[in-house]
Amino acid sequence: MPEQGFHRFAGASHYVLDDELAKIVNVSMALEMPLLLKGEPGTGKTMLAHAIAESLEMPLVVLNVKSSMRLVEALYQYDTLTRLNDSRFGDSSRDVSDISQYIRMGKIGQAFTAEQRTVLLIDEIDKADTDFQDDMLDVLDQMQFDILEIDRTVSARFRPVVIITSNAKRDLSDPFLGRCNFHHIAFPKPEVMRHIITVHFPDLSNDLADAAIKSFYRLRQIAGIEKKPATRELINWIRALKADPEFRTETLKDGALPYLGVLFKKSSDLKKASSEKVLRDG
Repeated sequence: MPEQGFHRFAGASHYVLDDELAKIVNVSMALEMPLLLKGEPGTGKTMLAHAIAESLEMPLVVLNVKSSMRLVEALYQYDTLTRLNDSRFGDSSRDVSDISQYIRMGKIGQAFTAEQRTVLLIDEIDKADTDFQDDMLDVLDQMQFDILEIDRTVSARFRPVVIITSNAKRDLSDPFLGRCNFHHIAFPKPEVMRHIITVHFPDLSNDLADAAIKSFYRLRQIAGIEKKPATRELINWIRALKADPEFRTETLKDGALPYLGVLFKKSSDLKKASSEKVLRDG
């Protein structure tokens, strides 16, 4: 059930929010369920967590999942090396017989022990194996975990708002999917992208905005591109164009492609974009 003082998320200063996404964010908070976001890189999955934290004035805790990560690392770490050095050299104020002084909270542990409700972003969960995924959701369901070294149970002081992202590089287990709310963030259509660009560049001329967006979407359609430029790259590309005192909007309209290295980060993609005349209307 929604807790007392429940605040609704309605977007943030630099995040363009559609109605359906706003609804699933708010119902996930009300039901106290993790929200799983899927979509290609650059669709704003990670930035949504930042926007929620900004809008609701909550601290943001980010767990960047790695393929080799063990769940315990996300919960806590026992700093055995520091304890060993303290016992050898005896120049620390810590009591080496007290193991609790060498326990450091991981990202999930930090969210559980925070002095106020947080937004916990678990980024790119599809990098982890199935056991990590399912065990992590057990912890999030129970809102507690055990520190074996000191026989202590850590319970969440406040249930965090949990946002989980996936780039769909690996299938997630059915039990995992069944314990989350789900939303797929599609890549923005040109009209939505125009709104996003206006938020970031309120004084940008209509001619430059339209020409840059048109060029951007045509570049994304080049056959064989491995890593298509995303919203972040478009924003940085416009910054690069604006920073060049010699740049003119007509350059894009004439089919020229300045600063392609801002849009494409792989050599093969950059070569394809440089060689194809995709911006000419014929």
